[in-house]
Amino acid sequence: MPVDREQRLWDWEQTAQPYLLAASLLFLTSYSVRVLVPDLSPGWHAWWELVTLVTWGFFIVEYLARLALSNDRRHFLRTRWLDLIVTVLPLLRPLRIVDMHERMQRRRDHPRLALEARVMAYTGITSLLLGFAASLAVYHDERAAPGANIHTFGDAVWWACSTLTTTGYGDATPVTPRGRVVAVVLMFVGVALVGAVVGSFSSWLLRRFRQEGET
Repeated sequence: MPVDREQRLWDWEQTAQPYLLAASLLFLTSYSVRVLVPDLSPGWHAWWELVTLVTWGFFIVEYLARLALSNDRRHFLRTRWLDLIVTVLPLLRPLRIVDMHERMQRRRDHPRLALEARVMAYTGITSLLLGFAASLAVYHDERAAPGANIHTFGDAVWWACSTLTTTGYGDATPVTPRGRVVAVVLMFVGVALVGAVVGSFSSWLLRRFRQEGET
């Protein structure tokens, strides 16, 4: 019976992945429109807000379904903590790409890409999507805040790039409480992502040098 439940959980995750991807894109699109087009008509504003709420509700229902299908729910909550975070905070859903990909790779006997290439590719995708989401969130809170120096979406993108790469020029900084919370999250994530890319690239170089030395 536990094996059947585990298989059903796996089948559910496989079936839900395309719908989750579509819902994630819809959520990001609806949030982007509401932030970048402030002069929306009331009808369109209500429509995109409805899209946001419906997709967010879908994330919650999907998470609860996986929790119900799991053999050990306490173990699920302990090991799938990232899933809970990205369900509560959908703008962080790009972080789930790496975790989802690693679980899928463990189901395969022969991964199609080398480990270093997979880490760098999925880290790059995650960085782009997360940086875009953080730029939207900070721009939404900072553009009209007193004393803010992030006035355009371009300023927010510049800030996100310098924060994700751990450069931190300091010419654009959030001043609102929520903007600073986003900044703290992006700082920690940026260190982790940059570390993953550098570590994977270094591992690839060492492996190549070792292979050339052996030949």
